[in-house]
Amino acid sequence: MSGRPVKRSLSLRGHRTSVSLEDEFWQAFRDIATERGQPINALAAEIDAARGVEMGLASAIRVFVLRHYRG
Repeated sequence: MSGRPVKRSLSLRGHRTSVSLEDEFWQAFRDIATERGQPINALAAEIDAARGVEMGLASAIRVFVLRHYRG
């Protein structure tokens, strides 16, 4: 188990970006994308479009994962 975030690359609407996520959040994020039948970049774009400007993408992904498993 890694307690430190690791920088991961994503593509959002044709632009490369990166997010720093812990291994556990990254794996859960990938699992949710697979469960939904979506490419991970499509799910990231969906989360990105729904987040407010006050929240970073990595935080938005963590909150999304948390809500998914709480729901």
